Amino acid sequence: MKTRSRRNLIINTTQIVVWVGVFLVPAIVTGTMTGSIEQAIKVFTRSSVILLPAFVLYSLNYYLLVPKLLHGGRAKWFYLINGGIIVGWLLWDLLAKRPEFPQEVIDQFGQQGIWAMYVGTVLFRAFIQCMLILLAVGLRHIMRANETVVAELSWLKAQLNPHFLFNTLNNISSLTQIDPDKAQESIGQLSDLLRYALYDSEADKVSLAAEMDFMSNYIDLMALRCNELTTVEKEFKVPQEHVEVAPLLFISLVENAFKHGVNARYPSYVKVKMYYQDKKIWFSCSNSVFHNNKSIEVVGKSDHVGSGIGLENMKRRLELLYPGRYTYDWVEEKDDYTVVVSLQA
Repeated sequence: MKTRSRRNLIINTTQIVVWVGVFLVPAIVTGTMTGSIEQAIKVFTRSSVILLPAFVLYSLNYYLLVPKLLHGGRAKWFYLINGGIIVGWLLWDLLAKRPEFPQEVIDQFGQQGIWAMYVGTVLFRAFIQCMLILLAVGLRHIMRANETVVAELSWLKAQLNPHFLFNTLNNISSLTQIDPDKAQESIGQLSDLLRYALYDSEADKVSLAAEMDFMSNYIDLMALRCNELTTVEKEFKVPQEHVEVAPLLFISLVENAFKHGVNARYPSYVKVKMYYQDKKIWFSCSNSVFHNNKSIEVVGKSDHVGSGIGLENMKRRLELLYPGRYTYDWVEEKDDYTVVVSLQA
C-alpha cells in the first residue's frame, strides 16, 4: 500500500510541476531576454489565456471523466462528453471566432490561403486536445494497473501466510507426540520463522541471504516429521554481493516435495538447492516419486491435490513480480520429480 501511494504521489507531483512549468516558462524566458517584468507579465497573461482551456480539459479527464466514466463502466458517456467538447471547440473557433486579418496580409496570401492556414491551426489545436485526453487516459491506466497488481499481490500473500502457518503447526503438533523436548526446541525455530514470515516478508523484496536462512530453517523443521528412511539434503550458497528476491516465493515447492515425495514405509528423499549465478537466482527442488500412489503420481502434472493453492499462488506471484524474467521447468522421471526456477535478479 505504501509503495502504491508513493508512486501515485510521484505521478501527481510530476503533473503539477510540468503544468506549472508550461505556464511559467514563456514568461520567464521573456523576462530574461528583455529584462522587463511588465513584458513578462503580459506574456504570462496571454499564454495563460491560451493554455487554460487545455489545462481544464486535461484536469477534467484525469480527475473526473477517466476514473468515473471510462473506468467506471460508463465509457459511452466518456466518449460522448469528450467528443462534444472537441466538436464544440472546433465550431466555436471556425464559426464564432472569425478573426479579422489586416488588408496587407490578405493581399499577400489571399483570402483562401489565410483561411486554409487558420483552419489548419484550428485542427492542430483539436489534435493537441485529443493528445491531452489520451495522456490523461494513459496515466490513469498506469495508476490503475499498479493498483491492481498491488491488490492482487496483497491477496496472494494473505493466502500464503495462513497456508504456511497451517502446515508448520501441523508439523510441530505431530512432533510433540514423538519427542517433547525436540518439539520445544522447534517452537523456538518456529518463532524465528514466524517473525520472518509475518514481518520481514511484508517488504516487496528481502535479501537473498535472509531468504536462504529462512528456507534452511524451514527445511530443518519439516525434516523433523520424517523417519530414518528419508534423506533430506539442502545446499544454499549465499552470494557475496547483495541480492534481493521476493519473500516466501519458493516455500510451496518445498511443502509439496515433503508432502508428496516422502513415504514413511519406503526410502524417500528431498533435495533443495539455491544459489546465485550469472545475474540469476536459481532454485531447484527434487523429491522421490511413488507410482503406487495415484495422488503422488500426478504431482507436477496437475495441481488439484495437496499444496495446489500454494503452487498456484507461487506461479501467479512469478507472473506479477517477474514478468518475462523467470523460467519454471519441471521434469518427472521414473522415481524422481524435479522443478527448477530461475529469476533474473
